Amino acid sequence: MRRSAAVLCGATVVLAGSLTAVPAEATAAQSGAGAQTAKVTWTKCATDDYPTLECGSVKVPLDYAKPQGRKITLAVSRVRHTGTKSQGPLLLNPGGPGGSGLDMAGWVSAAMPKEVAAQYDFIGFDPRGVGKSQPALNCEPNQFKPVRPDSVPSTAAIEKANLARAKSFADACGKKYGDVLPYINTINAAKDLDSIRKALGVQKINYFGYSYGTYLGSVYAKLFPQRVRRLVLDSIVDPTGVWYEDNLAQDYAFEKRHKAFMAWLAKYDSTYKLGTDPAKIEAKWYAVRAELAKKPAGGKVGASEFEDTFLPGGYNNAYWPHLAQAFASYVNDKDSAPLVKAYENYGSSDAKDANGYSIYTAVQCSDASWPRDWKQWRKDNWAVHEKAPFFAWNNAWYNAPCAFWPTKSHKPVNVANSKLPPTLLFQATDDAATPYQGGVTAHRLLKRSSLVVEQGGGNHGITLSGNACLDKYLAAYLLDGTLPHGTGVADATCQKSPDPKPLGPVSSATTTVTTLLGDLGLRG
Repeated sequence: MRRSAAVLCGATVVLAGSLTAVPAEATAAQSGAGAQTAKVTWTKCATDDYPTLECGSVKVPLDYAKPQGRKITLAVSRVRHTGTKSQGPLLLNPGGPGGSGLDMAGWVSAAMPKEVAAQYDFIGFDPRGVGKSQPALNCEPNQFKPVRPDSVPSTAAIEKANLARAKSFADACGKKYGDVLPYINTINAAKDLDSIRKALGVQKINYFGYSYGTYLGSVYAKLFPQRVRRLVLDSIVDPTGVWYEDNLAQDYAFEKRHKAFMAWLAKYDSTYKLGTDPAKIEAKWYAVRAELAKKPAGGKVGASEFEDTFLPGGYNNAYWPHLAQAFASYVNDKDSAPLVKAYENYGSSDAKDANGYSIYTAVQCSDASWPRDWKQWRKDNWAVHEKAPFFAWNNAWYNAPCAFWPTKSHKPVNVANSKLPPTLLFQATDDAATPYQGGVTAHRLLKRSSLVVEQGGGNHGITLSGNACLDKYLAAYLLDGTLPHGTGVADATCQKSPDPKPLGPVSSATTTVTTLLGDLGLRG
């Protein structure tokens, strides 16, 4: 969901009966009808970090209802198994929608225990429209160019300016990619997974998805249950709330996570000199926001960009020390340079982000219906803002192009599934991007699933991140299918990883951090 870690999840459970059965166009895909898929030709594309990485491509129909028609290209990557025993391909998705997954083959294989890594072919891929897949969408490169209007529409003029931005983005997508947009959605992305399976020459795949990747994996499992060997879902989208309700519910979770950051700052008053009362520190944060709305720092960090800068902290607390230093420098010394640097590192957008946002909107706006009457958005988001002001309107404008989207929307897939082999789910109780209820709901809908919970954890994407307890369950499942079975909501519980410590003197706030998260595709 935003720059990558991400997709959305809601805390409100919608009855599964409100979802549709598998769409009619999926029937042909399930039956195996369509053109033959050519095998992947692999070539070396090694990097210093991933010396055994290979790359290839798979051609798939743009429209699966016309398998002999126009083709598009999916970029794929692979790290091959090294052991004498192979458990087949493990397809990987980082989230989004819109996140690039090519590097995942390298970093997931490297992060896995050696015994696991030796037995799988790790398969990364860029979903249709993303990254090195062709065509790659970029509707409006300057959509997030600073300084944007204030996200909070406190005046009619501000609301009008934000609406104009949202509508112009939707119009640009329709004008540039009108022939492609109708086919950019989760159902087609799931069918692409099966095309990759065919190109790999296997009867079944293993799948491991984070964030939005959990929804993609659940939809694939619904369309092709007989093709699933093992299924791992980490930080789970609530499949009963895609996507309008999920976004509204997500705002409340980010509010709690922001307050957790304020409490962390209060704990380290000796370092940051911001006080020991979290509520008073939060008041300072909003005071800075008000100042930047009037006079953007460095001519580029206004109120909206300030929110963008601190949003990654809601996804992963590894950002907290860096954000804390920038915030403290501004409050205590009126030094805006660290804040501008933090925005450039964590909040600004580049060409990759523009591509990701184009796919994000294309998928979310067409996966499910969104209100077309802006009065409904206004009513709902002001109601949320009263209780969760940190993220409500920023998130609303991020999704607002869906009010004007040029293609028709579909009905969400009911992912309830009793045909799957045993599957493994991971969820943190305080995850903001995909709130806890998503994991609980998916556990209920996916029969024979086991849910492992990180108690008190607030980070998004929790496996392969240093928590040995979580990774123990992941490794056992991938090695031989072993799953925990409990009597409560969770089948197993792990304690959260420790919160970070301050980095040191505030003067080091300009330090650039380049590898905090491999997949902060935020929002999803």
